[in-house]
Amino acid sequence: MTDTEVLRLRNLRDAALRVRALAKRLDSDATGKALFARSGMLCWTIARIATGRLRAHPYLQYQKGPGSARRVADLLFACWSTLAARRRHRRFEAYALQFQTLARAVDDVRALTWSPDLSDALGRMQLRMHRLANELGAAARTECGATAASHQSAPLYVNNNAQLDEISVENNWPYLAI
Repeated sequence: MTDTEVLRLRNLRDAALRVRALAKRLDSDATGKALFARSGMLCWTIARIATGRLRAHPYLQYQKGPGSARRVADLLFACWSTLAARRRHRRFEAYALQFQTLARAVDDVRALTWSPDLSDALGRMQLRMHRLANELGAAARTECGATAASHQSAPLYVNNNAQLDEISVENNWPYLAI
């Protein structure tokens, strides 16, 4: 594992923990509670995948987890974003944008990794994220007052890998970085 891959994994872990903190803050309302809880669990799984990969590195410096300053910064970000989203009555929209940022980070790490097991694990997360992003997009459109049918042509999460939707049990091969 190179220094750039370690940096990418750390950034992925930080993004996942930031989005998870936002999901936990937005989960306190009654509406959409299940959607925020599921996405929070997905973010936690992504953070665990990145952390497990970092902890397997032989250098102790690379094995470090996020510090207390990072946790405080994530909490402040979540509080500020939650306050702004509730004030504008756009909780799902604000969360969907952060979730989309995390999805892009997962896409980047998966595309640039040489490890087939990491690529496979992130590929499974991409499938779950794609489904969840579509649900978040529908909830955000409903929250904005538009009907979900009038905006189906513009999905919130655009999948860069067109073949990802066509994965089935028969042809589920791990991505090979060349």
